[in-house]
Amino acid sequence: MRHFSALDAGTVERLFHAPPRDVDLAGDRDELAVALGATLYCPATRQRLAGDLLGLASRGVLSAVACLEDSVPDGRVAEAEDTLVRELAGLARSPQWRERPPMMLFVRARTPEQLLRVVERSGEGLDCLLGFVVPKFGGSRQPEPERWLAAVRRAGELAGRRLWAMPVLESRDIAHLDTRQAALLAVRDVLDEHRDLVLAVRTGATDLSAAYGLRRPRGRTVWDVRVVADVLGDVVNVLGRADGSGYPITAPVWEHFTSGERVVRSALDAGPFEESGAEQLRRRLEEAGLDGLVRELELDRVNGLQGKTVIHPSHVAVVHALSVVTHEDFCDAVDIVRAPGGGAMASSYRNKMNEAGPHRPWAERVLARAGAFGVAREDVTYVHVLQAQDEAHRAGRAAGPVAG
Repeated sequence: MRHFSALDAGTVERLFHAPPRDVDLAGDRDELAVALGATLYCPATRQRLAGDLLGLASRGVLSAVACLEDSVPDGRVAEAEDTLVRELAGLARSPQWRERPPMMLFVRARTPEQLLRVVERSGEGLDCLLGFVVPKFGGSRQPEPERWLAAVRRAGELAGRRLWAMPVLESRDIAHLDTRQAALLAVRDVLDEHRDLVLAVRTGATDLSAAYGLRRPRGRTVWDVRVVADVLGDVVNVLGRADGSGYPITAPVWEHFTSGERVVRSALDAGPFEESGAEQLRRRLEEAGLDGLVRELELDRVNGLQGKTVIHPSHVAVVHALSVVTHEDFCDAVDIVRAPGGGAMASSYRNKMNEAGPHRPWAERVLARAGAFGVAREDVTYVHVLQAQDEAHRAGRAAGPVAG
């Protein structure tokens, strides 16, 4: 399994100073977490879920969640469970999956009891799962976190291998200022007790916004919604520390996939598109409202988040193109980690100062992302990567659509 695997060898050579490496599904936590990239949610009610997942894998989706929670109406939960169990079995028997699993697949359950019920019913289909997404983790009205992680641990025992947990922080206890600190510290205590099971901590901006009756409009980022941005900052503060005690934290969902009336000016800089002759691509991104996603991805990374929850295949290529490490960042990171004795130095690009001590945690994260998504050549931007994916898709190689 590898990001950008649908691009031909010549295109990879043209775009990448260092190409993405294969992702080992049995690898360690940090390697897998950084490779999640755009995690696509699919309702478990989809009658052709197995075929849909294989199709998504061919379009560049390397992580997906079959959802039994918010995306499924209450009256269809039993149907969704039956469908999921049936489709997992079909997926396990498919030649594509048996030969080489093409993605990291998770199930999002409603309760610990449902999680274990799915595991017990899945049979050979359990072989397709890498783990579980745990919703509303830590909320006072939900099953307590300890029960969730105990269920995931029991699921791993039934499977005969480790199954990962990705708790979602989205409850009102975490949203509200007067309960947030205690809730986050309690979550941290539970996660620390089960550190060997926790792949990443996910953040749920939709539910966090709902606590205040808010929804970010198209063209605005989650970082423009101040009360939600404050929550995300506190999550990183408590759970994303770079001293070895933290966890990978993924960025919240981008929930728009078609464009409506534009209220704010496009966030896309026209320069990179003009330089690469991709003006038409820029227009399609703007028409689909994906210029806002580009801006949000930039702010996610600046604020310590990685990857992205998405709900439409058109988001995937954008998330992955923005995940490729720039040549400049790579050079800085390499210089920093090669100076273990500390000290300050001018960057290779002669435009900033690198301090080996304080910049080292940043550099290590950059190099981890470089392994999963590759390093661009010096004159290559995310626009070139987007354009290559778009051309591959249009040529029938199914690298994943860019818009629409």
